[in-house]
Amino acid sequence: MASAELQGKYQKLAQEYSKLRAQNQVLKKGVVDEQANSAALKEQLKMKDQSLRKLQQEMDSLTFRNLQLAKRVELLQDELAVSEPRGKKNKKSGESSSQLSQEQKSVFDEDLQKKIEENERLHIQFFEADEQHKHVEAELRSRLATLEMEAAQHQAVVDGLTRKYMETIEKLQNDKAKLEVKSQTLEKEAKECRLRTEECQLQLKNLHEDLSGRLEESLSIISEKVPFNDTKYSQYNALNVPLHNRRHQLKMRDIAGQALAFVQDLVTALLNFHTYTEQRIQIFPIDSAIDTISPLNQKFSQYLHENASYVRPLEEGMLHLFESITEDTVTVLETTVKLKTFSEHLTSYICFLRKILPYQLKSLEEECESSLCTSALRARNLELSQDMRKMTAVFEKLQTYIGLLALPSTEPDGLLRTNYSSVLTNVGAALHGFHDVMKDISKHYNQKATIEHELPTATQKLITTNDCILSSVVALTNGAGKIASFFSNNVDYFIASLSYGPKAASGFISPLSAECMLQYKKKAAAYMKALRKPLLESVPYEEALANRRVLLSSTESREGLAQQVQQSLEKISKLEQEKEHWMLEAQLAKIKLEKENQRIADKLKSTSIGQGVGPAQENPTGVNAGGQEEASTKAVLEPIHSTSLIGILTRTSDNEVPDVESREDLIKNHYMARIVELTSQLQLADSKSVHFYAECRALSKRLALAEKSKEALTEEMKVAGQNISRLQDELTTTKRSYEDQLSMMSDHLCSMNETLSKQREEIDTLKMSSKGNSKKNKSR
Repeated sequence: MASAELQGKYQKLAQEYSKLRAQNQVLKKGVVDEQANSAALKEQLKMKDQSLRKLQQEMDSLTFRNLQLAKRVELLQDELAVSEPRGKKNKKSGESSSQLSQEQKSVFDEDLQKKIEENERLHIQFFEADEQHKHVEAELRSRLATLEMEAAQHQAVVDGLTRKYMETIEKLQNDKAKLEVKSQTLEKEAKECRLRTEECQLQLKNLHEDLSGRLEESLSIISEKVPFNDTKYSQYNALNVPLHNRRHQLKMRDIAGQALAFVQDLVTALLNFHTYTEQRIQIFPIDSAIDTISPLNQKFSQYLHENASYVRPLEEGMLHLFESITEDTVTVLETTVKLKTFSEHLTSYICFLRKILPYQLKSLEEECESSLCTSALRARNLELSQDMRKMTAVFEKLQTYIGLLALPSTEPDGLLRTNYSSVLTNVGAALHGFHDVMKDISKHYNQKATIEHELPTATQKLITTNDCILSSVVALTNGAGKIASFFSNNVDYFIASLSYGPKAASGFISPLSAECMLQYKKKAAAYMKALRKPLLESVPYEEALANRRVLLSSTESREGLAQQVQQSLEKISKLEQEKEHWMLEAQLAKIKLEKENQRIADKLKSTSIGQGVGPAQENPTGVNAGGQEEASTKAVLEPIHSTSLIGILTRTSDNEVPDVESREDLIKNHYMARIVELTSQLQLADSKSVHFYAECRALSKRLALAEKSKEALTEEMKVAGQNISRLQDELTTTKRSYEDQLSMMSDHLCSMNETLSKQREEIDTLKMSSKGNSKKNKSR
């Protein structure tokens, strides 16, 4: 496979190389054509320069001719000026000569006019030729610049293509070398594989012979011993006990425990919400302590008072479902019979919600109609009424899907197995919808409470009740969010665990077959437990021989052992008699203690009565006597504290008058306090041990994960080292190729600079020649 991939890669690279080579040839042709065009333009420029020079020479000759004619005209004009005064003197004599001079003058004037017109025409032609020359020169220069830029671009493209070709050639060479190495290694592996295939063929022959013999033996045993194949029919196969998956059961019990905790939180939040809503109805908008509330609110309060009878069964149903999932059972939808009871409890609670919903909506409308209700509070009440409708609808939707999930445990045809996954996903969506509705209720009720607190007639009782309702709504929102996230996190596991059932079957056919399977499972577990009874501990053979020698060598006889047994029995009977005697003594002491306590109580009553009679007589002597008596009783009843290992005991002075509490009561109280203290210490130690066990378990998991990550990192380090070495090799090869390319590019740039310098020199010469020609034209 690797060689085929490399050959395909090599063919692709060869095709790309051929394409690039064809493009290079086209570009070379384009460069050559552009060079030929530039040469033709240069020749045209030379021809134009030659024609310009010819025109300049003609212009020079014409200017010279014009100068000669101008001098001749001046001379003629001077002669005319000289001849005019002479003509005045001898007009008469020179009429004939004047006629001749006028004819000559007219001839000269015509000739001069012709020369002037020719001169103007030549000037116009010269100006047009000069303008045309400048325009042609500018066009040729711009074209030359564009051609130079195009030539530079083409050269850059050619350089890039050559560089690319060199890189591709180097890559192909490297790939070729690698392919050669790989081909060698593949040849070696092919040789080894051939040897292995020969060995495997020999092993396959041996295994085939062995398995054929075993198959014949097993077929004969099956035909003789097995009466029928119960896995062939689904009805019989459903009664077979599946393999026990303890991990699956523990996981399901853990999930059920978490769900029970979430449901308990939700139940407490619902109870608080309904109870505080009932309290609010009694307060707002009319306080029941001041005036009677409306009959609607009275009925609504009566229904809300019954909320515990509908909400508490949800927790009980979930608890029964949790208790039904044990380590020994098989937990699938066909065996979770307690889910039906939870669904029934949820149905009863939804009936309760449907019953209170109209009263709740009417109560909110009554609040809106009261004079204390503002427009903002009316808007919040309308939003809350819509939220309550949504909450009831969400609970109905949730109950529908939970009822569908409870059908496989009661009615086998109620829900197809292919629809389990869709029902579970819809349950998750319904829980998320419940969470969204509770968030809206929390938001709107918070706004409603803030508006009501700002009212001037808001009492402290209403404020505290609103705070309690808000706390219960927040608890409901948090509980709904936890349940929704918990279910969405475990829905994949629920869908995957649906395939847990009998071997080679689609699942349990009916709840009756599932119940029978569980009974068979219990019987099989009891049978296995009976088989795995621990054997009695036996004495090792060497120890038994040593004991036998001791018994044989001992001098004790059977009679001595019988006497010892008789003595021990007599001692046991005496101890039992002493036990009965001390039990009777303890009962008598208890009776005496009760009598003594009663006597002390009677004495204390009599002393209290005597102290009450003394001040009633209002006699100073009696007062003194009473004071002396009090002092004596104080002296007598003054307690003396003594400390011991039991604790602090109180005893009286010499007369030994008992205090309110006797010594036995103090001892009893001390021991009770000590027991409570020890139990608290024991509970603290148990909690600490559980905490330490959880920490140790977490640390062990973290240690295992760290070891796995360490192994993964070591493998990544190895791969990274190999990649680094490979990249270093590639870097060295690329450095060499780049150095060669740079040397070639430097040579090419030198040649390009030389050609550019030559072109610049030619342009400078053309500029100098054009400047000289323009100067000559100006001077002329």
